[in-house]
Amino acid sequence: MAERQSIHGQWSSRLIFILAATGSAVGLGNVWKFPYITGENGGGAFVIIYLLCIAVVGIPIMMAEVMLGRRGRQSPINTMTTLSAEEGASREWSLVGWSGVLAGFLILSYYSVIAGWALAYVVRAATGGFGGVDASGVQSLFNDLVGDPERLMAWHTLFMLMTMFVVAKGVKAGLEKAVTYLMPALFILLVVLVGYAMNTGFFTQGLDFLFTPDFYKLLHSCQVVDGVEQCEVSGSPILVAMGHAFFTLSLGMGAIMVYGSYMPKKASIAGSAILIGLLDTLVALVAGMAIFPIVFANGLEPGAGPGLIFQTLPIAFGAMPGGQFFGTLFFVLLVFAAWSSAISLIEPAVAWLVENRNMTRIRAAVWLGLVTWVLGLGTVFSFNIWSDVKFFDKTFFDLLDYLTANIMLPLGGLLIAIFSGWLMKKESSRDEFAMRPAGYSIWWTLIRYISPLAVIVVFLNAIGIL
Repeated sequence: MAERQSIHGQWSSRLIFILAATGSAVGLGNVWKFPYITGENGGGAFVIIYLLCIAVVGIPIMMAEVMLGRRGRQSPINTMTTLSAEEGASREWSLVGWSGVLAGFLILSYYSVIAGWALAYVVRAATGGFGGVDASGVQSLFNDLVGDPERLMAWHTLFMLMTMFVVAKGVKAGLEKAVTYLMPALFILLVVLVGYAMNTGFFTQGLDFLFTPDFYKLLHSCQVVDGVEQCEVSGSPILVAMGHAFFTLSLGMGAIMVYGSYMPKKASIAGSAILIGLLDTLVALVAGMAIFPIVFANGLEPGAGPGLIFQTLPIAFGAMPGGQFFGTLFFVLLVFAAWSSAISLIEPAVAWLVENRNMTRIRAAVWLGLVTWVLGLGTVFSFNIWSDVKFFDKTFFDLLDYLTANIMLPLGGLLIAIFSGWLMKKESSRDEFAMRPAGYSIWWTLIRYISPLAVIVVFLNAIGIL
């Protein structure tokens, strides 16, 4: 088959693709969620299970999604339409592309609002707004922010403008330049924060929290009842590991597929996917190494979940020496992580409009940015004036989050695995991978049997059946 060329351009190197895909995968969740769930589910034991899940669930599906993208060289919708015709499958498989593009679009609409919180906290930290505040003071700051629709709208608008600016400039001038600077900057900021954490006197305690294996905690669910801890055998931490391994790599939302369509032909898909998975995990672990010593040094609660970022850490930054500087660095880090993910969420839809509606990238980015911004107002208002408006007993934000994370993404990943493992001819995928026979056989077995079964389990657990 003659090699297709993307009309949008191509990454200049394999390294740039890895930085872009890692930027898509590394987001707000890496900075708080992975360290938090690691500490709560067995520490080092959970990390071992998580890495196994990355290997058998995340990386095989990522390889499939990149492979489909590079073979189709178009937006996810047109790629699935073209490849389904080539492989003799139903044209309805284009719905996989539509689902991914829609999921990314919906996620960005509320992701932009949450990223706006981080922008607001950059300013707050830089101006010394956390200095000397206690728990009630930080809680008040947070409640004032989310309770003010006009302020939330302003920060949401700024973040969407930042995202539209990068995407409008194209693959080389926009996406490539952004990830070339954003990802190294993110790594440098993490290293600086770890350097500070090493001098808190609680670095060892933070490492113990993250890495000491506790297989009892991994295999048991414990809760305190009347002051007594009661534990029972449970597989829920393993399900948590499987679920996070799938979601952390940005699978099923079209981002990895469209980034794969810009990937150079000679670049190794398998090697790139493995490295992306390792970098994504490394960022999450290093974030934990930076965060938890600061948490322990200030006598704070490490199990605060999402509140750790916006309602707990500011207390630490307000009290510690150099807190204004390091607090600002931390929230800049959050903004960079969110920004690199956001540009990948809107890119599949922009690519489709350019291909199918003869739009320029600038016009496509502006139109999609405006529509995303308007939809994001639903999330803005769900924290204040619409907080009592419920859809299926969920706020607008909760509904979008549940629909995308629990239904659309796992179904998208499952269908990608089925198409590439069961409907695509072996010679087609083998040609694109150009792997050694043994490596290809391992991927073939995982994508046909193990990965789909694992995603089904994650899906059933997410919707409450398991």
